[in-house]
Amino acid sequence: MKRFFKALVFIPVALIIIVFAVANRAPVTLSLDPFGGVPPVLSVEVPLFLLLFAAAILGAVAGGVGAWFGQSQRRRAAREAERELSAKRAEVERLRARSEAPDAALPSLIR
Repeated sequence: MKRFFKALVFIPVALIIIVFAVANRAPVTLSLDPFGGVPPVLSVEVPLFLLLFAAAILGAVAGGVGAWFGQSQRRRAAREAERELSAKRAEVERLRARSEAPDAALPSLIR
């Protein structure tokens, strides 16, 4: 069932992307020349769909990096909580082992 829903979403999205790429395959000039010379010094001709796909991918990567940096405080707090939890578990185990061990001093007190 899960596989069916994935296909139900993936197939139309893939078709839209393919149709977009075929409809926008004309080359456009991407100029990186800030001074705008008549023949641009830094320019490249690429199909429009590649330019748009590259911009979308770059935006997704930039958003992911921004989210990762934004969550650094939460990750640090989680690591500290994990260390504290490990220390508390070790202390509980030590105290449990000490309470379950036969006490050598107890029989001498009874005599």
